[in-house]
Amino acid sequence: MVQILTITLNPTVDLSTATPAVSAGPKLRCTNPEADPGGGGINVSRAIKFLGGESTAFTAVGGETGATLLRLLAEEHVRFTAFSVTGGATRQSIAVTEQETGKQYRFVMPGPYWHHEMVDESLNAIVQAAPLGGVVVLSGSQPPGVPMDYPARLSRALAAKGVQLFVDTSGKPLHELTKNPANPYVLRMDDVEAEDLAGRKLPTRKDTADFASELVARGVAENVIVARGADGSTLVNKDGRWHASRAISAEEVVSPVGAGDSFVGAFSLALTRGNTMQEALHFGTTAASSAVMSPGTQLCTKAQVDQLLPGCELVDL
Repeated sequence: MVQILTITLNPTVDLSTATPAVSAGPKLRCTNPEADPGGGGINVSRAIKFLGGESTAFTAVGGETGATLLRLLAEEHVRFTAFSVTGGATRQSIAVTEQETGKQYRFVMPGPYWHHEMVDESLNAIVQAAPLGGVVVLSGSQPPGVPMDYPARLSRALAAKGVQLFVDTSGKPLHELTKNPANPYVLRMDDVEAEDLAGRKLPTRKDTADFASELVARGVAENVIVARGADGSTLVNKDGRWHASRAISAEEVVSPVGAGDSFVGAFSLALTRGNTMQEALHFGTTAASSAVMSPGTQLCTKAQVDQLLPGCELVDL
């Protein structure tokens, strides 16, 4: 039985291409585009697949772009459950790499609008699809119309199924979750989001851990993870505080895109394998290290994670 359900409310078909130089005005001749299924939860499911695990990707889809998304998932052998939306077609994003400089320009379209009936229907559908006692991952942006307290509503809706809810969100939904705690099992954010919430700089690992400890004490989440960019990730719960450092040097970083989703995929997979929180943090940080060594939107690979794992340092804070 698959023990991980990932949720993507606002998925995307990611198109990536390259052109010699980006400038306004002339037509820019590009390389043949590559299309990938995208969106937070979908990329988490893809990362789990690349690491040798299994999950089900619960994804909202609409229109012809939605049909393309499901085809791309099927081609990668990612198990999915489709939730039909009527407010428009699934969005697209376009990533254009400027070959002369290596810079990447990313253009992201809005998702379809959700009315309140769709919100309620999606919560019911997720509860039905959630594995009893398993892991549920809510990751990625919310479509227009979805209320800011959706993560809290989901947490309450799933309470009876005994799942471990992992919320990886940002912006207003993250602020809402911290103002009105729903106590999911894991809450993850990056360092910029953490500093915004804290209202102060968090320059050291101790600063980050202190802030995460405040969130745990307030009942915002049982486990709080803050990604500190190139420095790795910090995890805090009532039992302790730990930090895992990236297993690579700054010179080995090619693209930061995909690091967060790879982390969440590896961390969730470790939980279903019975690993400790420290082991899950170690595995997740190593997967993030693997992802940043790849160009564009590529995620982690199992072979690379296996190779990097001994070099990822885990310390108590």
